Amino acid sequence: MDVPRPELRPKHVLLRVAACGVCRTDLHIVEGDLPPIQLNPIPGHQIVGEIVEGATAELPIGTRVGASWMGGVDEDCWFCQHGMENLCDTPTFTGYTVNGGYAEYALVRTDFVFPLPAGLDDRHASPLLCAGIIGFRSLRVAGVESGERVGLFGFGSSASLTIPILKSWKCSVYVVTRGQVHRDLAVALGADWVGAEDDKPPVPLDRAITFAPSGKVVLDALASLRKAGIVAINAIHLDQIPSFNYDKLLWGERQIRSVANMTRQDARDFLEIANRVKIRPQITPFSLEDANEALFAVKNETASGSVVLIP
Repeated sequence: MDVPRPELRPKHVLLRVAACGVCRTDLHIVEGDLPPIQLNPIPGHQIVGEIVEGATAELPIGTRVGASWMGGVDEDCWFCQHGMENLCDTPTFTGYTVNGGYAEYALVRTDFVFPLPAGLDDRHASPLLCAGIIGFRSLRVAGVESGERVGLFGFGSSASLTIPILKSWKCSVYVVTRGQVHRDLAVALGADWVGAEDDKPPVPLDRAITFAPSGKVVLDALASLRKAGIVAINAIHLDQIPSFNYDKLLWGERQIRSVANMTRQDARDFLEIANRVKIRPQITPFSLEDANEALFAVKNETASGSVVLIP
């Protein structure tokens, strides 16, 4: 549908959208897995755009920036005051609590946009702004250290973008995922071992990250850990975790942690690393008019790499 061009507000910038990545969280919003907060929000939170209104000295007109899932925080709650703005009590979420980037223009908070490296084109930058950042935060939450054995369970856009970072840290990467397209991509990106959804990595893992919204996958990851290993759950929505045997799976000081959103520092650190190691995600582009088909591609896991809308 046609909607009015957003009107500029104080402490915001208006972006002309050049590209917007399609995230599984968008699918959860559209399909009602996440409770509706506003009527018919415009989805999309992996936005690359050019500033056309609301410029500042640091962000002049024409600056190319990215915007992500975290669209704002209150800065006053206990979590914001203790360096955990990703857990803010009253956050703003782009494409959920405020309109996002499945549009020609998007209005975003000035302090929640990130200037983008000149060497990274619009289409390949957009998946980095959520899938990439949240994948990077997942590595941090899992406590990944250089040279470790790391399992990736489920292999969509976010998981694929962690491999170049893990390789730069000299980690061994073990991928468990359904779908031959995803397994082929994992092999092409340099995973050390790739298995189907019911396969178990051939060695005990130091860390594991789950990217599928499945409780069973969490248990599969847990069963692959060494003692004192950590599973980080990268999912905003998860179906029920089945009952499990504590002695066999969790005992031995194994840990399960959840990944919640991201901080602006995560974004800055990840974009610096992504530029340095030259991360260029594989993408499947769709026109804005084909947004439903793009969402189906994410839902059915038929696209290779990251799905990106081009207005």
